[in-house]
Amino acid sequence: MNKNDLISAVADTSGLSKSDAASAVESVFDTITKALSGGDEVRLVGFGTFSVAKRKASTGRNPRTGEPMKIKASIQPKFKAGKGLKDAVN
Repeated sequence: MNKNDLISAVADTSGLSKSDAASAVESVFDTITKALSGGDEVRLVGFGTFSVAKRKASTGRNPRTGEPMKIKASIQPKFKAGKGLKDAVN
């Protein structure tokens, strides 16, 4: 399922027009992105938790040449599925 499929499914299940559903989906994504950018986490009970994790700088190897290379420190978004989502999938 891609973003357009998600928007169509939201429109069908909620009775919203596709443009209203698109606005709602975009608003949810933007709100989650802003919260994570600010260092907060987003907990959706029964669905899961979006958070950020700091990765330290490290040394890796270039897979083509085998030469060592430096990997910069970064902040990565993470998602941990909640019990409700896990149970629905299994």
